[in-house]
Amino acid sequence: MSTGQARPSLGFGEELDGFDPAQWAKSKALSPKLAPEDTRQAAEAAGFRSREPVKADPPAAAMSPQQRRRRTGRNVQFNIKARAETIEAFTRIADANGWGFGETLERATELLEREQASR
Repeated sequence: MSTGQARPSLGFGEELDGFDPAQWAKSKALSPKLAPEDTRQAAEAAGFRSREPVKADPPAAAMSPQQRRRRTGRNVQFNIKARAETIEAFTRIADANGWGFGETLERATELLEREQASR
């Protein structure tokens, strides 16, 4: 696409005439690398705040629940609402006996059926 016209000046040609890339690389290598802790302290002193979440130890009650995955043949989901105390008692019974929630529900249902039949 040559039209015979000279390329317009971008205005910084004279500054680049004396530029030596080798010298620039040397000055870059001489800059000291700060330790991460020093960088954090300098950023805090300048008023910058980290966006990283603060990791805190979770309270004992908020710790993740025990995984209860087993291959049992149970494949129908059953969701119910209950009081927190009832769920805690149900979980405590399941844990004390080494049962999964499905097995605990089945055993509780069997006991209730026996109780109903004996009335």
